[in-house]
Amino acid sequence: MYAIVEIAGQQFKVAKDDKIFVNRLKNTEGESIDFDLVYLVDTDKKVNVGTPLVKGAKVTAKVLTHLKGDKVIVFKKNRRKGYRVKNGYRPSLTHIQIEEITA
Repeated sequence: MYAIVEIAGQQFKVAKDDKIFVNRLKNTEGESIDFDLVYLVDTDKKVNVGTPLVKGAKVTAKVLTHLKGDKVIVFKKNRRKGYRVKNGYRPSLTHIQIEEITA
């Protein structure tokens, strides 16, 4: 059983006991969260596709940790102009574990 759900502005394909990294959430560590923006639910027998959302479906997840991701390098250059800029950042992420999918 899996679902396609929107978490923090991005869509993820999730199944039970999956651990995924999402953009930083405001919830504290150890707290459970319900996500109601479910676009598709696939049980073993049937696929429910929402128009645009599946009614009554939700995904429950638990916040494991808050952390910073790997450094992302942003490099800009213009040929033959001597213009070079190098910047970087580390995105703020939240590690969550999917506990339950209810259709």
